[in-house]
Amino acid sequence: MKKTRIGNTGIEVPDLCFGTSVLGDMPNTYGYRVDEKRAVETMHAIFDGPVNFIDTSRNYGSGLSEERIGIAIRERGGLPEGFVVSTKLDRDMESLGFDADRARKSLEESLTALNLDRVQILHLHDPEHCRDLDEITRKGGSLDELFRMKEEGLADAVGIAMGALHIMMPLLEDWPFDALINHNRYTLLNRSANELFDSARERSIAIFNAAPFVGGMLAKGSANASMVTYQEPTERDWSQIREIESACASHGVSTGALALQFSTRDDRIASTIVGISKPERIQQTLEWASESVPESLWREVENFDYSTEDPEARRVYSPD
Repeated sequence: MKKTRIGNTGIEVPDLCFGTSVLGDMPNTYGYRVDEKRAVETMHAIFDGPVNFIDTSRNYGSGLSEERIGIAIRERGGLPEGFVVSTKLDRDMESLGFDADRARKSLEESLTALNLDRVQILHLHDPEHCRDLDEITRKGGSLDELFRMKEEGLADAVGIAMGALHIMMPLLEDWPFDALINHNRYTLLNRSANELFDSARERSIAIFNAAPFVGGMLAKGSANASMVTYQEPTERDWSQIREIESACASHGVSTGALALQFSTRDDRIASTIVGISKPERIQQTLEWASESVPESLWREVENFDYSTEDPEARRVYSPD
């Protein structure tokens, strides 16, 4: 697979990454459940496949995502050689506090759950949901702690992972991140992250674009899914979905392939994070990544209706 080196860290990542939030059993977010057996089987299938990059977080499924990944790692006798694990520091989910002490505790909890003593990539996660942004950005705050963790060798690369662009942009200007994750804001439906991605590339920050299927709709199809970006679709959402499905049908192309390659073909993006809920999705994702999409369809994509507004403005956040 095509790989991109992250700055001067020595880490190389493939252009696909498997997101594991859904393996933490998050029915309020995704609309269905995933039990432990299925989650662990999925992890083993990922470890056996060609994509050596996963992304998780301390708060996905209130810790279940990392715990289930950790079970698979333990069953295999350790992390497969050359595999890249990305996880995230998270706020205290009760107090919403996110100071340096909480950041340190979050990493300790992650390493215990994952059965690892370090990770390759570590992000600070969702500062827009914390009680006080100053706890994160002030001297001695959780961002300082994140970079201290890198200095201590607990992570090779550090980044910021979040949605809110109006908070993310200033952070990119003030901190020397190696990488970033942004989700749902550069898809066939929404391109609000365009300016962010341009700015990150100018700063040599590796871009990981998450959720190309807008929460599953563009993977499963409108006949089999009912949510867009973790919420009920608007009339405009439905209109956009119908336009995409119609264009794909007329060209004989899978909507999943078009949605995925919209991200992977962008040379600003180092890796596209695709959520995986069961082993069968791995092969399907690989097929979508390599499916032929004619230039005539890409020309149509240029004229698709898309939004530049916050796609999660109506979302009621839930960690499960």
